[in-house]
Amino acid sequence: MKLLIVEDDQKARDFLKRGLEEQGFVVDSAENGAVAVEHVTAQNYDLIVLDVMMPVRDGWWALSEIRRRNCSSPVIMLTARESVESRVQGLSLGADDYLVKPFAFTELLARIKAIMRRSITITPEILQLEDLEVDPRRHLVRRSGQRIELTAKEFLLLELLLRHNGEVLSRTYISEQVWDIRFDTDSNVVDVNIRRLRAKIDDPFPRKLIHTIRGRGYAAR
Repeated sequence: MKLLIVEDDQKARDFLKRGLEEQGFVVDSAENGAVAVEHVTAQNYDLIVLDVMMPVRDGWWALSEIRRRNCSSPVIMLTARESVESRVQGLSLGADDYLVKPFAFTELLARIKAIMRRSITITPEILQLEDLEVDPRRHLVRRSGQRIELTAKEFLLLELLLRHNGEVLSRTYISEQVWDIRFDTDSNVVDVNIRRLRAKIDDPFPRKLIHTIRGRGYAAR
């Protein structure tokens, strides 16, 4: 799971980043809303922890901009404000949860895990894109009714693309999610496996579903 921590206080930002990494998350950080939006534009996150009061661009602006750009990543807002109006504002802008400072790290961790569980619960049993069907539980892939055999990594790669249907996934994100490694710019492991996957999923069929987005990554659409 990849998270983005947006907090202007460096000590708090570093503490949260270190703590979440110790829990097994891959974590990026940003010091204000403007930098956060740059991160979200460049890559995908499973969840964003977003402070409200920050210089340059605050959390309200960042949340509005993130949602305007069709980013559906869950967002937990952090704020020192306890008013009902403030909570309503965050939720109406598209936040998924709200945590008032000061808070215990264990509470933030519990809320992150709760949102992740909800996301898994609402994931469809069968992933489908046009005539392509993927059954994660039974490890089955069919296109136009024809069964397609994939390796374990090819299956994970295809499942990742379909779970983010229509989204552009960077090579860094793909390598972290499928191979659990930081992307090495000298490695072409993602490109090689995309080619192998296309040979099975796309080449035998007239309609192509896996697309290269030049300079950004790959998308299923």
